[in-house]
Amino acid sequence: MEELDTSKAHVARVYDYWLGGKDNFEADRAYGDELERRVPAIRVAARMNRLFLGRAVRFLTAEARVRQFLDIGTGLPTANNTHQVAQLIAPASRIVYTDNDPLVLVHARALLTSSAEGRTAYIAADVREPATILGAPELTATLDLREPVAVLLIAVLHLVTDDAVAYPAIRSIVDAMPSGSYLALSHATGDFWPAEQVEAANATNRAHNVDFRFRTRAEFARFFEGLELVEPGIVPVAEWRSDGGPIPERRDANIWAAVARKG
Repeated sequence: MEELDTSKAHVARVYDYWLGGKDNFEADRAYGDELERRVPAIRVAARMNRLFLGRAVRFLTAEARVRQFLDIGTGLPTANNTHQVAQLIAPASRIVYTDNDPLVLVHARALLTSSAEGRTAYIAADVREPATILGAPELTATLDLREPVAVLLIAVLHLVTDDAVAYPAIRSIVDAMPSGSYLALSHATGDFWPAEQVEAANATNRAHNVDFRFRTRAEFARFFEGLELVEPGIVPVAEWRSDGGPIPERRDANIWAAVARKG
């Protein structure tokens, strides 16, 4: 797990800042403000991504009837965390959270307030080391890998910039899950922006030493190879099973999203 370094922006804390949270530091706010100057709709994208998490968990719980969740890169606790959404529908749902930010570990108690019928646990781990996640006693004590599990990585994989790490990590995790499991992902993209805006965002990331990788729709689709996409497939994050509310323009919520089932 990373050591807490408040001098360098961390995307989990920047995301918290954009969502109106208070668990962030000056470096996070400076990076967040500069990126927002380059990309004025960045807070819209953050909100749409958070709403996608809620809709995906509601689908997985109410329609797919999944009762186990592995939320990787969960970020800092806020409203409507995975266990809150799932256990409102199915109180016996079990959730394991993981993150590599030590500040999330400090706040993990907020993620462990399970319903009496269900259970939650937290692992300090990084998706780049899937064996650590899969072998953690907190996971094996909480989830039954003989039964379907929904694996969530919401706005995480654009932080894993090396394809030689990102794709095998997801494959290892999916391979460890039984048939009937699901994979839910969202991922930032430059597909909806002019090239100069993409480069402006990349320049800001480099200036703040933030590892970040926009991926195209085709690159995002590779994470779902061998899985069956759930309708409506790969779509902009605000359009995935939208609840009938206003949908921002694609360029304002520059994130691909999808959920897929393992046969």
